[in-house]
Amino acid sequence: MNPTDDRSDHRTHVIPATPAEVFAAIRDPDRIARWWGPEGFTSTIHTFEFHPGGRWLLTMNGPDGKDYPNESRFTRIETDRLFEIEHLNGHHFVLTLELRPHAAGTEAVWRQTFDTPAHYARIADFVAAANQQNLERLAAEVARVTSAQADRASSTG
Repeated sequence: MNPTDDRSDHRTHVIPATPAEVFAAIRDPDRIARWWGPEGFTSTIHTFEFHPGGRWLLTMNGPDGKDYPNESRFTRIETDRLFEIEHLNGHHFVLTLELRPHAAGTEAVWRQTFDTPAHYARIADFVAAANQQNLERLAAEVARVTSAQADRASSTG
């Protein structure tokens, strides 16, 4: 058993695209604003310093009309392979998104680890649903761009 399993939400989602195509939707602040957050949320990016140690400030705009300021720090970035942040305000956690080549495209491996099992247990149901929605929204954003690219290629070919 991984020593963080009792305080982490872990899930995977296969996206029919290359790791580079998936990573492109992560590294671009305009694209990440389209998919970041649970269903019904939008994100306004204020600062996006996409390098280890860089700041990421955003406001998640909820479907209830409330705004949720977020502050994170990029801790690890490996092009086309890994994205990791430490969320600094509100709920403290480390979120790692690993991209693994898969026969059907890319397996996105999402792990959100909280400081204590008690903290995680209090919000586990919400976190599980929200993280699944995040992965589905990421897949939709990747599909949106790859479909548009394919349409452009077929119209010029």
